[in-house]
Amino acid sequence: MRAVDAEVIGTERLTLLPLEVRYAEEMAEVLGDPRLHDFIGGAPHTPQGLRARYERLVTGSGDPAVSWCNWVVRLDSADCLTGTVQATVVGERAEIAWVVGTPWQGQGIATEAARALVAWLGAQGVKAVVAHIHPDHRASSAVAAAAGLTATDEWDDGEMRWRLVIG
Repeated sequence: MRAVDAEVIGTERLTLLPLEVRYAEEMAEVLGDPRLHDFIGGAPHTPQGLRARYERLVTGSGDPAVSWCNWVVRLDSADCLTGTVQATVVGERAEIAWVVGTPWQGQGIATEAARALVAWLGAQGVKAVVAHIHPDHRASSAVAAAAGLTATDEWDDGEMRWRLVIG
């Protein structure tokens, strides 16, 4: 399978915008709640720290066989960024993740974005989608299920592996 590059993805309420360094300051606010790290560890990035992270991400993996696809999620009606989705694509397999800022949780944004991401990946030729979710993170489990992934009995670093086979 060829390398894939993030492109604009539209949904009913959202636009998934390919990651750009210029989003770092706004995203530092969106992702600034320490509670977002309850299940993934770490702490929120400062705007400067997020800028440095985004600078690394937009340059790509450095491995032509690995595509890093990252988006910010814009809620169109409010014209504001609300979270991120990402996919690491290797061959016909993608590992995905999502995060939505605390003020926008519970509105179906993560579900809508994850569904759009999975559909887009399928259109790119991806045949298997995987997500790693902490077993106590009910909201992320619900997002994964709504995006078509199914919990497996496989574990990785304390997280349950969810999987979807496409086609």
